[in-house]
Amino acid sequence: MAEKKKITLEDVYSEVETYINKPESLDLIHRAAEFAEKQHDGQLRRSGEPYVVHLYNVAYILATLHVGPETIAAGFLHDTIEDTAVSKEELGKLFTPEIAEIVESVTKIGALPYKGKDDPEYQAANHRKLFIAMAKDVRVILVKLADRLHNMRTLQYQSEASQKRIAAETMDVYAPIAHRLGISAIKNELEDLSFFYLDRESYYRIAKLVEMKKAERDESVQAMIKDISRLLTENHLEFRIFGRSKHLYSIYHKMEVKHKRFDEILDLLAIRIITKTKQNCYEVLGYIQSEYTPIPGRLKDYIAVPKTNMYQSLHTTIIGEDEKIFEIQIRTEEMDEIAERGVAAHWRYKEGSNYDTHARQKEIEEKLSWFRDFAQFTGENADDASELMTTLRHDVFEANVYVMTPKGRVIDLPSGSTPIDFAYRIHTDVGHTMVGAIVNNAMVPLNTELHTGDVVQIKTQKGTGPSEDWLKIVKSNQARNKIRAYLTRKENEKKSEHVEQGEKILADELRRRGFDPDEYMDKKKIENIVKEFGVFNYVDLMYGLVVKSISPVSLVEKLTNQRRSINEIELSKLNRKEPSRRHVQSKTGLIIPGIESMKMSLAQCCLPVYGDEVKGFITKGEGVKVHRCDCANVKGNNARLIDVQWDEEDRERLYDAGLVVLAHDRSFLFTDIVTVASQSKTPIVQITANTNRETLMASIKMKIQVHNLDQLQTLMANIKKVESVVSVERRTH
Repeated sequence: MAEKKKITLEDVYSEVETYINKPESLDLIHRAAEFAEKQHDGQLRRSGEPYVVHLYNVAYILATLHVGPETIAAGFLHDTIEDTAVSKEELGKLFTPEIAEIVESVTKIGALPYKGKDDPEYQAANHRKLFIAMAKDVRVILVKLADRLHNMRTLQYQSEASQKRIAAETMDVYAPIAHRLGISAIKNELEDLSFFYLDRESYYRIAKLVEMKKAERDESVQAMIKDISRLLTENHLEFRIFGRSKHLYSIYHKMEVKHKRFDEILDLLAIRIITKTKQNCYEVLGYIQSEYTPIPGRLKDYIAVPKTNMYQSLHTTIIGEDEKIFEIQIRTEEMDEIAERGVAAHWRYKEGSNYDTHARQKEIEEKLSWFRDFAQFTGENADDASELMTTLRHDVFEANVYVMTPKGRVIDLPSGSTPIDFAYRIHTDVGHTMVGAIVNNAMVPLNTELHTGDVVQIKTQKGTGPSEDWLKIVKSNQARNKIRAYLTRKENEKKSEHVEQGEKILADELRRRGFDPDEYMDKKKIENIVKEFGVFNYVDLMYGLVVKSISPVSLVEKLTNQRRSINEIELSKLNRKEPSRRHVQSKTGLIIPGIESMKMSLAQCCLPVYGDEVKGFITKGEGVKVHRCDCANVKGNNARLIDVQWDEEDRERLYDAGLVVLAHDRSFLFTDIVTVASQSKTPIVQITANTNRETLMASIKMKIQVHNLDQLQTLMANIKKVESVVSVERRTH
């Protein structure tokens, strides 16, 4: 692929002088060019040309975008820090601190090698710098895009391996950025150039197909232009009209991704009409649709609802003579400027105006709805570049659903997004406190899929928070990351609250086995063994004891480095000539050491089963009620608690147990859970189910019978594996 016409310094000056006339501005640009020529003197490109030719081209591309004098100066100087002995401080003194900042940022962007999008390091420091630079100052990216565009135009002088690496990076990173900034002229050329080097065979195949039909296509387009021109002239409208060609990669992409044949791509025959006002655009549309047959479903109004890169235009597809299909774009001159140059058009330098670069940056952040979130993305993920890159690629570059707030702000979201994704894009606190959503003036479930054009309003309530099942609903990485962070924080808070209870369980087990807690409950000593129990820290270990995911027996054995059975402990007591204790067996499968007869029953509030840690609660008139140690009904009543033990000789007894299953509602959910219980040979005494119509969450309450805690925990684990099940908990009343 050949390089375009050679650009000289005079070409740059000529282009600059079409819109910049102030002597001080022109002097700045001339000084930058002369300084760059001096610093790069003797340096050559791979093509054999003087290195300054590259700088001329970068500055020329920027001048065609009509950027300000400081940006053009930065274009001339963009390689001085990297390739010469000039420092940022020196640049700042010779020119302006702003120019030095732009040049340094451009240098940092390219400081690390591209490793390919499948390499984990790809998301790391290399491209995080690019995104942060863009969030700080769009001009940095304009210079970098101009730099990359000229490098792509001269890529034939690189080795084949370098060509593919640079083209892949351009396609993966720079073309999407140009698209999101609305600079279609640069985006299209970057894609076509990358396409050429990445898949030359497909490039030539598409080019040949386009060329074969070119004469026929041009004839059809010119005939249609003549007809439309007559129609609009008769109706006294001012307009410009011309045909436009589809760039090759766009055709290839539609053929590959949408599986369309070449002759099915509707906008190969494309015409653009430029008129004076927004009202004229709709008038032109009306005349065309009344004269020609429009194809249903192909009318798109990007004037009323602009794309998030500021693009505005009316699109309609019509059937012309000989049944040929034409895509017509209708827009004003200003809309056309923005369509071609995007954010660069908004940054366009106008001499004589109060040109405030900081104000321009702020205006762009307001114009590009997604850009407001850029600084937030980069700030929140500052320590995790991989997560940042994933979020930006999925939530920003691949977004294709555009919904609105009640005030008309357009929010771009990934396909399939829900009101939860929308809420978190508005603000983290809005997401955390949302309790409902109104879409197009109607209340909807939180898992409702949003579509382009929807107007979304979020209902919030202080004191609420996201639930774990939201993670299965959301589509955007941003929402998912924020929900996870919230749940992790709450889980850590919950664990910290249970440390004292876990320490008590450990101390009781040490005493029960004849050890002195003061000797073994050293926090530093315990921290040395936490990883052996699959947890990360002391707090997690204590919490594991409380929720019974960690056995106190195993922890004591690891701490004391001994395995002592209950019988051994009893034997040691006899050797110390302790008086023997008698016990009686009750109908509950429990015994009270040293007491021959006492009325005893299992508490229905927590339904303990064999293997649970239990305590006896002395009631008034109903004997001893046996509760699980973690039952809320016995906490704070230590004076009325007594020790009870499971009868080791009565292991065949069945115990009632209660479970609550929370799941996303679906067909056959109830049947699947009953089947799991049946396969586990667990009798079901009672089962009920309720579904929340707003959240579509099902709550299933079960009363079952098991022999022991191990059987119960196995059943709970198996139910948790059932599709759409979110949680399985034991019931307490």
